[in-house]
Amino acid sequence: MRGGAGAGERGAGRRLAEERGAGERLAEERVGGERRAGEPVAEERGARERVGGEREAEQRGGGERRAGEPVAEERGARERVGGEREAEQRGGGERRAGEREAEQRGARERLAEQHVGGERRAGEPVAEQRGAGERVAAQRGAGKPVTEQHPAPEHGAGEPVTEQRLAGDVARTLRLGAQRLISAVLDCEKPVIAAVNGTAAGLGVHLALACDLVLAAESARFIEVFVRRGLVPDGGGAYLLPRLIGPQRAKELMFFGDALTAADAERLGLVNRVVPDADLPKTAHDWAARLAAGPTRALALTKQLVNASLDTDRATAFAAEAAAQEINMTTADAREGVASFVERRGARFRGR
Repeated sequence: MRGGAGAGERGAGRRLAEERGAGERLAEERVGGERRAGEPVAEERGARERVGGEREAEQRGGGERRAGEPVAEERGARERVGGEREAEQRGGGERRAGEREAEQRGARERLAEQHVGGERRAGEPVAEQRGAGERVAAQRGAGKPVTEQHPAPEHGAGEPVTEQRLAGDVARTLRLGAQRLISAVLDCEKPVIAAVNGTAAGLGVHLALACDLVLAAESARFIEVFVRRGLVPDGGGAYLLPRLIGPQRAKELMFFGDALTAADAERLGLVNRVVPDADLPKTAHDWAARLAAGPTRALALTKQLVNASLDTDRATAFAAEAAAQEINMTTADAREGVASFVERRGARFRGR
């Protein structure tokens, strides 16, 4: 009985185990079927989501691109047009500035040419008479007024001058024109003779005053004309005139601009000698010949000493005098002069 009961229990346990195993396999099959059934659904859902996202992204990007394309094109067009306009304006401004600069440079050059050209025209009739070795220069007018040369304004009477003048233009013109001319006469080693036979006005007066000797025809006149034109005396006038006649007389002539006759100029000390008009060329030639026959090295040193004495003190002037004499004693003309004195004969100078 006990053995039969044990066998029955074992059979019941086996059936229970088989039923449990069957239930587990059934559950596994169900779960596996659900997984297999859900896999395509999930894959399809993921694919739809990916495709939808890509389409949405493409549509959004395309819309942004389509919306941005006209903006970018419009912006690019504006930038190109603005750049072209800016380049045109810059180029136009540079061209206009270049044209103005060229016009101003041309005006300055014309002014300088007219100024220097006027000086040349004033000096053209001046005959340079040279002796042996070109030892002296004589300047003689041809009867026409020797005046300050200023360019005629290119505008009607009473109209304002519209030409724009750069800072330094006037000073540069004076420095390279009138002042250089006056300095050349003052610094020239050769004695320079002025023969005035007409009206000398402005720079013409100062050119005559810069010369070492001044001859004037009886018809000659001297006019400090600057004040009549509202100008400041230039060409060295304020330097030369006070040294010749003193500051008070110089101010009178420059303040009023009155014409000075040849006789009055001789009385004031501006002219060495007044001669009849017909005798002026011959007198100038005779003076030039006498200077050319003299000891030219001694004359050059003498001119330098006298011109420098007006701007130096006594000690400096004495030192310069001693140095000049030391230099001069090395010349052949100095030895000839001493020898002619000892031998009691006339000297024969050769300009050496």
